[in-house]
Amino acid sequence: MKVLLDQDKCVASGQCVVAAEAVFDQRDEDGVALLLTDEPPDDQAGDVKQAAAVCPARAIRYTTD
Repeated sequence: MKVLLDQDKCVASGQCVVAAEAVFDQRDEDGVALLLTDEPPDDQAGDVKQAAAVCPARAIRYTTD
């Protein structure tokens, strides 16, 4: 899985961190999401999919190739 995060779209809701804390974090100064790893292990794929689904800005995309 490859994860892409568009920080320009991020609205700092933090939903991605709640869904996939091993993959996402937030900047302290403004809450914008940070991508900790763009190739998470397979056992975190469900969490990443959930994070993408709940992101209100649709800032998270992923591929499974």
